[in-house]
Amino acid sequence: MLNNAAARRAVSGIVDPVAKGLLRIGLSPDAVTLIGTVATCVAALWFFPRQQWVAGTLVIAAFVVADLLDGTMARISGRSGPWGAFLDSTLDRVADGAIFGGVVLGLALSGDTLSAAACLLALVGGGVVSYAKARAESIGVECNVGIAERAERVILLLVATFLTGLGVPYVLPVAVWILAGLTWITVGQRILHVRRQLRVLPPEDAA
Repeated sequence: MLNNAAARRAVSGIVDPVAKGLLRIGLSPDAVTLIGTVATCVAALWFFPRQQWVAGTLVIAAFVVADLLDGTMARISGRSGPWGAFLDSTLDRVADGAIFGGVVLGLALSGDTLSAAACLLALVGGGVVSYAKARAESIGVECNVGIAERAERVILLLVATFLTGLGVPYVLPVAVWILAGLTWITVGQRILHVRRQLRVLPPEDAA
């Protein structure tokens, strides 16, 4: 099995040349972030409500690569900084909302309202997971815990949509219920983690 360093080198060998090519044609890291987000949203809200699961998953997966490209472009061009990190994180929330929202619509329009409700719970929970981390960091404590962070949630959902499109039965309803449960467990983990940290701080720091 490849170790983390080897995996990073392998990914860099693929991503770096593409990133350099995009910079040469005049695209900025922010532009790639925005293009990837818009394309993901359009694909999710066009294909998934029509239950075109395979097409939607493949298009979204292709543009998720923008998450790798924009950071690499920023590093190569010397533009890394808080603005790029802020924009990337903010637009990730937009893309997540479109992906999960598209699945909610697809399930609801297919008549599976219970699974649609579970996916909606996962969508709301995902927003709370992200907010909990941001709020914790704003009061000076870290909050990098949880069994279902953003990457895991999106990957699990896209694998389920792809398999559903291939005709595998029940996989999407099962996946969204699992996601709902794992997401809200993660919310609880983050709340408890922050509470434990604040308990050991002096009162003036925990206020």
